[in-house]
Amino acid sequence: MGVTVLQPYPLDKSGAQTIDFLLKRVVALGAVPAGQFLVDCETYSSNPQLGPPKTVHILHNSEQPASVFSILDTGTKQIPLVTDGLFDLLMTRIAPAYTSKKQTKIESKGQRFEFGDFVIKLGSVTMSQNFKGVLVEVEYRPCLVPGSCWELMREFLQGFLGSNVSNSMPAYFTQRSSINPNHSKANEIYQPIDTINQYLEHFTNYRKQTMAPVGVRP
Repeated sequence: MGVTVLQPYPLDKSGAQTIDFLLKRVVALGAVPAGQFLVDCETYSSNPQLGPPKTVHILHNSEQPASVFSILDTGTKQIPLVTDGLFDLLMTRIAPAYTSKKQTKIESKGQRFEFGDFVIKLGSVTMSQNFKGVLVEVEYRPCLVPGSCWELMREFLQGFLGSNVSNSMPAYFTQRSSINPNHSKANEIYQPIDTINQYLEHFTNYRKQTMAPVGVRP
């Protein structure tokens, strides 16, 4: 896999109309349909009787079907873990310690396209079957270091998403590296967990939305 960037797309019409609008733009580029994709997230909260509150986010990505991504949020730091599918079973076995917030289960799914070295995914984001927004994922497969290909990815994103894409690199990549504090994530080798972290960041923002904009429907 290469470097991936996520870009929320603002809604000025229904979700279905927005996806259709973007689909036509992507097809006009010459992109070829390449199946469907799904990224989902379920969040578990620790039992208050067990000490300071902790949260575990469990995510799945159809690009890595054999992996389960979990992120433990202690309130002061986030600890990532990548395991196999048995981790889902483990979470059901420790139900007294961690309880699922079913009403906040969230996912992004939709069509997947390929265009040369790029992979484009147009995601409809829903939480408990309620439409929350549109999230576009773009991956540039030949590149492994975000800082080396951001300008190219920015030009590509702006080519079909317009001025909605900032000239500045997404904030996720400007964070300090946990491996080398003197560098940012933009200078690290990109990993699948980086895609998961970006999805969790956007999913958290969508969860904070109490209601969709007036007039917006899926």
